[in-house]
Amino acid sequence: MTRRDLAKLAGATAFLQKTAVAAETPKYTGALDGFMDKVNGAGFDPVLFTHKVYESAALRLSFQAQNRKDADQWQKNLKAKITELLGGFPLKKPPLMSQTLEIREFPGYRREKFVFQSRENAWVLGYLLTPKPSRAAEAAVICIPGHGRGVDDIVGIDDKGQDRTVKEGYQFDFAIQAVEHGLAAVAIEPMAFGCRRDAITKAHGLTTSACQPAAGAALLLGQTMIGWRVYDVMRTIDWIETRPELDPHRVGCMGISGGGTCTTFATALEPRIRAAMVSGYLNTFRDSVMSVSHCIDNYVPGILNWAEMYDVAGLIAPRPLFVESGERDNIFPIEASRASFERVQKIYEVFGAGKLTDQETFDGPHSFWGKRGLPFLAKHLAV
Repeated sequence: MTRRDLAKLAGATAFLQKTAVAAETPKYTGALDGFMDKVNGAGFDPVLFTHKVYESAALRLSFQAQNRKDADQWQKNLKAKITELLGGFPLKKPPLMSQTLEIREFPGYRREKFVFQSRENAWVLGYLLTPKPSRAAEAAVICIPGHGRGVDDIVGIDDKGQDRTVKEGYQFDFAIQAVEHGLAAVAIEPMAFGCRRDAITKAHGLTTSACQPAAGAALLLGQTMIGWRVYDVMRTIDWIETRPELDPHRVGCMGISGGGTCTTFATALEPRIRAAMVSGYLNTFRDSVMSVSHCIDNYVPGILNWAEMYDVAGLIAPRPLFVESGERDNIFPIEASRASFERVQKIYEVFGAGKLTDQETFDGPHSFWGKRGLPFLAKHLAV
């Protein structure tokens, strides 16, 4: 054996010894390693701390009504409070100044790309998908995507800006699915997604949202990203009212994840929305955004002083509401989704509308499903 061979053998032995020692040495997790038996370990867990604080959350306007009269008054009071917590809405609407940018024809539908002004210095991009053959005064559903590439993810556009024929991603082009169920889809780009991002964020790629700077700015200004996005939905209905081929009296709203957040709050506060489908969102604030890392655009300062998520959803009653949740959703835990829906259902029962709300859970992760939800929307938006 040469000296070089001996050196290699020695090096290998040293490497194996080092690896063995590393395997036997517990991984360092923090300054309390080895001291957990001497301290109150739970007292150093911030999530457990917030759960303890939650136990004394005021929830002053959580639903307690036993009859329709009290339920109506509860809705009036909570709607006013939620509007205040979101930061309010502009008192004066600027002109829409709508413009069509492009029209494309596809075998089963027509796709129009458009823009309009939502508020001063804030514009919305959207796609209107109308089924073929066209009919007068189509029912329209506003479609709101969750985090990802924005509206492209739900209207069949891939990451190269090209049309795709296979429904992909966790959102599965659900605006196209709405058209396949006979509804006109008005798919809008939420603020801080897709083309509605700042230059610095855009440089990080298509899937990076601008929620962090934009939603953070909203909070600094005493407003919220949820409030800004809800107002975009309200203005989208104003836009729908200018389109003769759409029926402004048969408008629905649907969305997944962050789009489900927007759908929930928008439908709660906008009476022109006739029916809603919420995918991958309905839960409790405690078990979702308080317990698992979520985007800053989910937070409404002070809301737990007044209401839980099921109370916000209860403001939709007695209008039709469908909720779906994946049983393997790791950011909106399924048991909390089920429990939250039970609370919503009780609210609907007091309104005498128990049959107008439904939930479907499915064997899947955080993703759009639509098997029962889309037919539900189509049924309740029919003439």
